[in-house]
Amino acid sequence: MRPTAPLIILSGVLAATALTACGGGSGSDPDTVKVAYNRSTDNKIRFKDSQLSEAKQEFEKANPGKRVELVPIQAPDNDYATKVQQMMRSPKTAPDLVYEDTFRINSDIKAGYLRPLDAYLESWTTWDTFIDTAKTAAKAEDGKTYGVPDGTDTRGLWFNKEIFAKAGLPADWQPKNWDEILEAARTIKKKVPGVIPLNVYTGKAPGEVAAMQGFEMLLYGTGADPLYDPKAKKWVAGGQGFRDSLDFVRTVYAEKLGPDRSDALDPNINTHVATELLPEGKLAINLDGSWIGQQWLKSGGKPWPEWSKVLGQAPMPTQKGQAPGKVSMSGGWTWAIPAKANNPDLAWKFVETLQTKENAVEWDVVNAQIAVRKDVAADPKYLKSMPGIDFFTELVEFTHYRPALPVYPQVSTAIGEAMESVTTGDASPGEAAKSYDEQLKSMTDGAVVNKSS
Repeated sequence: MRPTAPLIILSGVLAATALTACGGGSGSDPDTVKVAYNRSTDNKIRFKDSQLSEAKQEFEKANPGKRVELVPIQAPDNDYATKVQQMMRSPKTAPDLVYEDTFRINSDIKAGYLRPLDAYLESWTTWDTFIDTAKTAAKAEDGKTYGVPDGTDTRGLWFNKEIFAKAGLPADWQPKNWDEILEAARTIKKKVPGVIPLNVYTGKAPGEVAAMQGFEMLLYGTGADPLYDPKAKKWVAGGQGFRDSLDFVRTVYAEKLGPDRSDALDPNINTHVATELLPEGKLAINLDGSWIGQQWLKSGGKPWPEWSKVLGQAPMPTQKGQAPGKVSMSGGWTWAIPAKANNPDLAWKFVETLQTKENAVEWDVVNAQIAVRKDVAADPKYLKSMPGIDFFTELVEFTHYRPALPVYPQVSTAIGEAMESVTTGDASPGEAAKSYDEQLKSMTDGAVVNKSS
């Protein structure tokens, strides 16, 4: 869900190819741990490169004769996942440690790509500092844990207070329901021409950026368990809440309150929003994640010292202001060990290096992550790391996690298709919901339940 751009730059391809070419894969050198991770596609942003390089030096110094080989893969999230899955299929190409998105981890577990970490976790006292929701994000249906999370995120509304002032809207704007968001956008369109009133990510190409940050931020404000019913162990058909969420998206683009459709459906729209539209004062309201401020730091892709004064934050309200009144979605990434890794013990030792308290704090601060460890969340450096960190940390109380089930990536794709069809005007919300239902029944073998909302 973080900033992405067009597919695979040469370095990522060469890194993966080199594993195959050497013929020995991760096991060719028992003293080397190979670490595959997604590198940002913005050439100015190399947070992981820098931090992993420092951890590599720390690890090699503490473990003479052992070394870490970093294998960066520069690609959009979807393509990164595909590349890593290809690598994990064979012991000749499997890395020893891989960076896994929590929303994909169960599909990779089901495919047999990952190994459980419980034997390591049992004797690792640091595990007790992780919050329970973070622990469950990497737990499979078999009850075993397959990844160590390094942070999470929350989502809300970012708004430009200077544009709001021109539109006569309050600087402490806190909408209580969906209608108040749309009314603010309509006011901005009327009184401040030339700016985009409201961005809600949509469509197939942006992938999970649209499904989670756009649609599910709406859907989870319509009622309990709107996507998956854990008691029935069935997926929820596109009922009234689903249609209402699609209608909100339809309204944004039908009334020209959002970006031009061609821009909205661009796979790189999230990068465009963070590095151009917001810092250049071209966007008034943005439904987005807690991390985008990292772009505006001195070390970011678009340094913007004034952002903390120009931008305000507001919780995303539930549809009609019903309890609990606020809604957020959370995700995050984990460090996982492939099933076919030949140096799993060495990989685990590197995880322990990554997860020293000092390194964990630094990782969350530099990457604008929300802490998943109690000791990190209480650290003064974390608490002072960025304007708005308190706001986004407080949203954890109201947050939801996507269903951690193997079929979810397919469900996400179907959501993107439904969003795109109402964004382009090719289908009504009812028609898009019906098409979604048909796909849902097919991909879940009929494990679907109907709800009134």
